[in-house]
Amino acid sequence: MIDFIQQIKLRNETLFYFGLVCLLLSVVFLLLTKITTVQVYHVNAWYKPFKFAFSTFLFAWAMAWYCYYLPNFNIHLFNWSVIILLGFEIFYIAFQASKGQLSHYNLSTPIYSALYSMMALAATLVTLYTAYVGILFFKNDFPALPIYYLWAIRLGIIIFVIFSFEGFAMGARLNHSVGALNDNSNWLIIGWSKTVGDLRVAHFIGMHALQVLPLLSYYVFKNTKLTIGLTVMYGLLAMLTLIQALQGKPLMRGSKVEKEVSGTI
Repeated sequence: MIDFIQQIKLRNETLFYFGLVCLLLSVVFLLLTKITTVQVYHVNAWYKPFKFAFSTFLFAWAMAWYCYYLPNFNIHLFNWSVIILLGFEIFYIAFQASKGQLSHYNLSTPIYSALYSMMALAATLVTLYTAYVGILFFKNDFPALPIYYLWAIRLGIIIFVIFSFEGFAMGARLNHSVGALNDNSNWLIIGWSKTVGDLRVAHFIGMHALQVLPLLSYYVFKNTKLTIGLTVMYGLLAMLTLIQALQGKPLMRGSKVEKEVSGTI
């Protein structure tokens, strides 16, 4: 693990430190869930910035690792695009959490509406830039990389992009739940609904293909056909959870009492 961390720092020092800052922020935000009582939609307000900061940490380090392989790639432009765009998202989400107010789906004032649109734009730009990185992994040759690992990176980016844009399904509804209003059942620290459909499940699974597929391919499967088979199964899992959520069904059902409390509509 120490060698892996050192390698990330050598490959991309800028994203290494940005990821490290995000990791430290996620720890701070998680601690704040234990010492504060401010809530949004019946859960501690600091869970949301925790999840976004930790997810950004994983994204930053993954892309720091992968972009190192790309020839003639403007890594400085990519780095600072990620830092500015995702850094803005984390800052605004944390700022709103400190006030006990929504960051996402908040159209209550013209300013909040504009800032929410800016977050959507930031996420879109990062996703499109990541898609461009994916195209470069298809266009270039990488003779030093095992072919199964190369395909895992390519396919992981494709699934990431698809399910990153799935976030627009939530944005269009101003709601991540199907069958209730932004239900949060506080399932572990993820907060997915245990009573109704939750569009965040597929979003989470799909976006983390970026890390899961290359890691499993490189360290476990070590085979191109198995890697492609894994990708198909993983993509189907993400798609099935999306279909399940759209049908108003939770990933894991809670008690009947919880369903009554959630206030289905």
